[in-house]
Amino acid sequence: MKCHVIAGYPERLSGAEIEAGIDHAGNSVAKIGSNSAILYGPDGQCVGTYRKTNLFETDTTWAKGGNGFATFRLPPPLNTISIGICMDLNAHAPAVWSSLEEGPYEIASYALSQKADLLILLNAWLQSPGDQGDDSAWNTMNYWAQRLRPLWAAPEETVPAHDGHQTHVVVCNRTGEENGKVFCGSSSLFRMKHGSGRPKLLQAMKMDEEGVEIWTI
Repeated sequence: MKCHVIAGYPERLSGAEIEAGIDHAGNSVAKIGSNSAILYGPDGQCVGTYRKTNLFETDTTWAKGGNGFATFRLPPPLNTISIGICMDLNAHAPAVWSSLEEGPYEIASYALSQKADLLILLNAWLQSPGDQGDDSAWNTMNYWAQRLRPLWAAPEETVPAHDGHQTHVVVCNRTGEENGKVFCGSSSLFRMKHGSGRPKLLQAMKMDEEGVEIWTI
C-alpha cells in the first residue's frame, strides 16, 4: 500500500541542542527533548520532521519548542500538507488569544498562507467540563473549529480576501486517562472551505473510542 504515515514522538535532543530553561512554574529545567512528529513516505524513507511550537505547561518541564509550523509538498492526491501538535492551535506566548475577530489564529493563518490541502493535528487534548455527559466531545470539537476560523470564515471576516480554497483538517486526539487527567478523544475530520462561513464536520470518533478508522475524502 502506498501510504504516508505521520507519528508523534518525544524526540531526544543531541548534546549540542540541550539548553537550560524555565518551566511554567518558574523552575530552572534542562530542555532535553522536543514534542515532535515525523512523516514517512511509502518507501519507508523520512520525508520530514516537525517540533511542536506552542508548548503546553507539561512540555515546558522538558521540551524545547520548535521554530515554526511545517508544510510538506507531497504527490497527489495528498498534495500540500501542514502539521501541528495539540497546543499549536493556541497562541504562542506571550501572545494571548483575544477574540473571535482578532485571534491570533496562528496555525490556521499559516495553513491558509501555504494553501494547505490537508492540515493534520496530533493532539493529546484534555476533556473539558463542557464535554461531560456526551458520547463525543462536541464542546471541544467546536473549539477546534473556532481556532481554525480563517480557514472557513465568511468573506467579510477574512484577510486576505477569500478564494474558496478547501482544506481538510484531521484531528487525531488521544483517549483514556493518565495521572488523573482524562483525554477527550473524538478524533475528527473537517472540511473547511475558505470564505464559506462555516466548517463542516465529516467524521468523528467517540470520546472513549480507541481504534483505527478509514475515512475517504
